[in-house]
Amino acid sequence: MNASASAPGKIILFGEHAVVYGSTALAVPVTQVHVDVEVLDSPRAGIFIHAPGIELHAELNTLPADHPIGSVILKMIQRFDISPLPNLEVNISSTIPVASGLGSGAAVSVALIRALSSFFFHPLTNEQVNDLVFEIEKLHHGTPSGIDNTVITYAKPVYFIKGQPIETFKVGNSFTVVIGDTGIPAPTKESVGDVRLLWLKDKTKFEEIFDEIGQISLIARRSIESGKPELLGDLMNHNHSLLQDMTVSSLELDKLVQAARDEGAMGAKLSGGGRGGNMIALVDQAKAESVASALISAGAKHTIITEIS
Repeated sequence: MNASASAPGKIILFGEHAVVYGSTALAVPVTQVHVDVEVLDSPRAGIFIHAPGIELHAELNTLPADHPIGSVILKMIQRFDISPLPNLEVNISSTIPVASGLGSGAAVSVALIRALSSFFFHPLTNEQVNDLVFEIEKLHHGTPSGIDNTVITYAKPVYFIKGQPIETFKVGNSFTVVIGDTGIPAPTKESVGDVRLLWLKDKTKFEEIFDEIGQISLIARRSIESGKPELLGDLMNHNHSLLQDMTVSSLELDKLVQAARDEGAMGAKLSGGGRGGNMIALVDQAKAESVASALISAGAKHTIITEIS
């Protein structure tokens, strides 16, 4: 018996950081990168996990109690009331770069939960999967926004306001985004903490910035739904300058953003926590390859060209 499942990556298009303060954010799935999980019956006793991408080859009981992958497997076995423990091989492969703002952690949880629920004949709805992954995200990130788990579970664009039901929405016309990775791990907790200190010092200034970003996210959603994605370019440029004001950009990110614009991107900005991780550029499909090359020349460690459809 075997079962398998996949889950895509994600990027934040607009609203990072401001979303923490009740503003809106917009995120989309990145299907060009994904996590694949396979669960198989095993001839040997125990639950063996193989995740070569993170050099993990271990039996479940040897992992610490708070291990991200181990805790998901245990949670599912308890939820499905499986006893005694089955003998399994769990194979996890991923093309999503780790710690780069592309949602690799949430994608592993989504694919793992779906593969296990299928293996044990306990089908789960998208809503149930999403709730479970959010619980796991809380274990590892303290106070996650809920964006990653929702975009990845539903594999649809998401419009998000903290504390309100998350809305998925449709894309009126496909558009192309190039993602450039600085290769620098993005320390989200640190940058979120620094923005908080700045906000505490000058709440009026920062709340004006957050409101402006909220407006950008709202206009962006309307542009995407009405099939006018070309309007996103100026919105990206504006959002990036506001993120610079919030001190969460970096020399490396600014350099990549400028390189994309110089090569003819309609707009570009950092994506995610900032100070490392990724930037994104809106491009004509015909220019995607040349923008990706320009990003590599400007120092990007790798690029992903993705179609948001």
